[in-house]
Amino acid sequence: MPDPRVRKLRRVPDANTRLVFRTIHGYRRAFRIAGEGPAILLIHGIGDSSATWSDIIPHLAQHHTVIAPDLLGHGRSDKPRADYSVAAYANGMRDLLAVLGIERVTVIGHSLGGAVAMQFAYQFPQLVDRLVLTSTSAVTKDIHALLRLISVPLVNESLRLFRLPGGRLAAKLAGNVAAQLHAATLRPMGILNETPDLVRILGDIKDGTAYLAFLKTLRAVVDWRGQVITLLDRCYLNQHIPVQIVWGAQDSVFPVNHAYLAHAAMPGSRIEIFNRAGHYPFLDDPIRFLRVVESFIGSTSPATFDADAWRTTLVDGVAESIAAGGPAARIAVLDALDTAERSAT
Repeated sequence: MPDPRVRKLRRVPDANTRLVFRTIHGYRRAFRIAGEGPAILLIHGIGDSSATWSDIIPHLAQHHTVIAPDLLGHGRSDKPRADYSVAAYANGMRDLLAVLGIERVTVIGHSLGGAVAMQFAYQFPQLVDRLVLTSTSAVTKDIHALLRLISVPLVNESLRLFRLPGGRLAAKLAGNVAAQLHAATLRPMGILNETPDLVRILGDIKDGTAYLAFLKTLRAVVDWRGQVITLLDRCYLNQHIPVQIVWGAQDSVFPVNHAYLAHAAMPGSRIEIFNRAGHYPFLDDPIRFLRVVESFIGSTSPATFDADAWRTTLVDGVAESIAAGGPAARIAVLDALDTAERSAT
């Protein structure tokens, strides 16, 4: 059944999106690529794949080279016993771009992909033209209760049921029930928001290696208390990079206050809240999402990396005055930093 949230995009003539494979460090990595022009890197969230961007890619590819990888452990990419931290994923993005001969990109990240995008900008600022952070993780500890629950060792063993005969069908049925309950609830921020999407992701875990990769990725960023890392302490280093924040007001995976915290921690960033969208604003309203992205790219110049200025900023460090939005916003950012662990890399 078509998702009733999605406003249909017009078809793009002659769109030619290819699924390509490259072997890097001995592991096969899958990615979709289309178009020509300045490069855009699309990074999906946990449990998803590049397919989540399928409707968006042809439109962006009219004026850009669009690369949408399946993160290691996801989609058609290999799923080794490996490091699934955000820093490792950022390294993987650097390596893929190097193999493709792409020197600079505008990075659009969703959910976990947003955290990878921020980490990528921290580790390789010289490669980044712009950042678009969409319902991104690694802001503060709040996260959907289902993901906290799954991170608990005894509970996450139950995910193996999805790999038994009929398990995926059961997951889809559970998702349908959750979707009906979600549609019936009168609370726009109800606990069931995004539950159908999360159950769908769990139902798409097809084999043991995918299951283990999902758990390792989740445990790298989430425990029973919530998100275990924040990247807000690195945001001051992004002041030379144009940043666009996009969020759904009804997001219950990462509540919309995360958007305002990220905005306050990155003075000069832009923010766009989709009032009727949840955790997937680019699916809930793809037309508006494309307009925001295209307007942002068209009205900003690519970042210019100055190694001396970056070094000086790093030496000076983060300070309370770096946060925008007044005293209340600054206090909220500092509180978020105090209640979450810092990324070590």
